Amino acid sequence: MWPAEAGAQAGLTPDTHAGDRIYAGIQGLAPRDDAQRGWKAQAATMAGDLAQLRTLLMAQAVPSIPRPLLIMVGCWLLIIFLGFSLLAPPNLTTALALTAAAVSVAGAVFLITELDQPFSGVIRISGVPVRNVMQQFSK
Repeated sequence: MWPAEAGAQAGLTPDTHAGDRIYAGIQGLAPRDDAQRGWKAQAATMAGDLAQLRTLLMAQAVPSIPRPLLIMVGCWLLIIFLGFSLLAPPNLTTALALTAAAVSVAGAVFLITELDQPFSGVIRISGVPVRNVMQQFSK
């Protein structure tokens, strides 16, 4: 799921049939007393919550910021900064202020696009905690 290199896409293809089999297995349990009935209800609730999380993960795997929108925002910002530079007097202070503003806006756009894909890119969610948990489960 987590690619080794920063530029690669994350592999988000969970096995939905396995989740369905687990839920069906939980529903097929025959509890003998009240405690087991409570555990079965809790397990069914947790399996449903996991299915919702799996669906949400699949929905968020697709980038939600369209490329034409990014192009239009870039053009819009270019026109704004060109307009500012035409109206400002040409000196070091205005050049530094415009450069700082442009770097700030570029950083904000970069962060927005990076946070849109949390499992790939330069800024991404680490897979180490999940791998540690999976190692504990395998023991």
